[in-house]
Amino acid sequence: MSSSPSADRLDAIVIGSGPNGLSAAVTLARAGLSVRVYERNATIGGGLRTEELTLPGFRHDICSAVHPLAFASGFFRKFGLDRRVPFIVPTASYGNPLEGGRVAMAYLDLERTADALGVDGPAWRALLGPLVRQADAVAQFTGSALLQVPRHPLVAARFGLTALAEGGPWWDLPFRTEAPGALLAGVFAHTTLPLPSVAGAAAGLTLATYAHARGWPIPVGGSQAIADAMVADLEAHGGEVVTGTPVESLADLPDARVVVFDTHVADAARLGEDRLPAGYLRRIGRFRDGNGVFKADFALSGPVPWTNPELAETATVHLGGSRREVARAENEVAAGRESDPPYVLLSQPSLFDASRAPAGKHVLWAYTHVPRGSTVDRTEAIIRRIEHFAPGFRDLIIGTSTMTAVQMEQHNPNYIGGDISAGSPDFGQLVARPVLSSDPWRMPGRGLYLASASVAPGPGVHGLGGYYAARSALRHEFGVTRMPDLAPGPGQTFTPSGPSLIPDAILPPTPREP
Repeated sequence: MSSSPSADRLDAIVIGSGPNGLSAAVTLARAGLSVRVYERNATIGGGLRTEELTLPGFRHDICSAVHPLAFASGFFRKFGLDRRVPFIVPTASYGNPLEGGRVAMAYLDLERTADALGVDGPAWRALLGPLVRQADAVAQFTGSALLQVPRHPLVAARFGLTALAEGGPWWDLPFRTEAPGALLAGVFAHTTLPLPSVAGAAAGLTLATYAHARGWPIPVGGSQAIADAMVADLEAHGGEVVTGTPVESLADLPDARVVVFDTHVADAARLGEDRLPAGYLRRIGRFRDGNGVFKADFALSGPVPWTNPELAETATVHLGGSRREVARAENEVAAGRESDPPYVLLSQPSLFDASRAPAGKHVLWAYTHVPRGSTVDRTEAIIRRIEHFAPGFRDLIIGTSTMTAVQMEQHNPNYIGGDISAGSPDFGQLVARPVLSSDPWRMPGRGLYLASASVAPGPGVHGLGGYYAARSALRHEFGVTRMPDLAPGPGQTFTPSGPSLIPDAILPPTPREP
């Protein structure tokens, strides 16, 4: 990795080193092109960075922590991510504590989950079972531009009907008890959209499908390990990364046939304004950002003392209570108000990965949703919410690091107003992201391509935006129609060891072209 650029001609420049920027760079370099990535920060990774935010020895994921798409993404499966980075797959993908010490758990094992739901087990099995059995087809459909013809139309139709059923005011009809609705609401709320909504249900159903198909894995050592593996492959194929170099103008860059933006679409439009037609710029100007997040990281002297110890089986906990309570909290934020009590998304990876904290200590990662552009400190609201389900939590805190929504944007300009999705993921902006097109990655300016979460398939650590942008650039700029092999080469894989790594039963099969 270099620290300063040279002024030679390149085949491709990538602006931004998040997962999509790196996937674009890897794909282009694997095709034999000269590629350079420019990153404004001193370290690479974007949403994949891991740092000691609180105290020495406590390694916190700055943005993404748990990776439901790591085994589902067509790019990561081609890249062989599971063979380059060790992952741990908890026996439960996520859990929701409920009042009275009760808990709802989404186990990796669909049947175990259904059995634990009692009278609602058959309804859970009927809702998710067909999607879990077709998880690869679900990944293909949800991981592409919605204007493209799905490879598995019957699966796409079933998925769409299920999203409609779970995205309206009738969303509780299949269930007789509180637990299954709470499980679904907790995962639907990842989107920061009002609930119920079809887009929230679609995103949540995708994650819930992967929860039972392959689990929600966590990378050993932190999310930075994913970025490091991608940079290692890029450099092994002649590419380079220039850090500490914000790009203020394309005129400041070396000459290149292709520029790929792993930036918010507004920044891409600003940088490429001289090459882009007025009509496209007007359409981009209508692209809307979503609400923001407040982030808190805690260094703890021990594990979170959940009232119900079953929650120790998962790295991911949704604190929101019942489905109605989760919806109320999210709809307060959608109306421009702070919610109290808030919905809180938690991850405690140190329960499974001892490398994250000193012996006996733990790290805890927490988000809550806030109105876009909020400067309100929600630390105390988060602590109170955790204390409600884990009395004594406050006494375990030995270090805290927080970021308001505005500070999230200062940390990463892609998160305008604290929106970590780089644009609201509502239904209209999932169909037209950022514009209505079967090839939205190709911008209507010479050699310009968009790869970030602002373009289809949208937010999430999947690398697909970058892979599709690179595929489009290879086809249109270089006449390359056969995609390069992305599989790891000699010395790029690790040797699995220990009982906590990926179970053989859920190793992803060799994927087809996404």
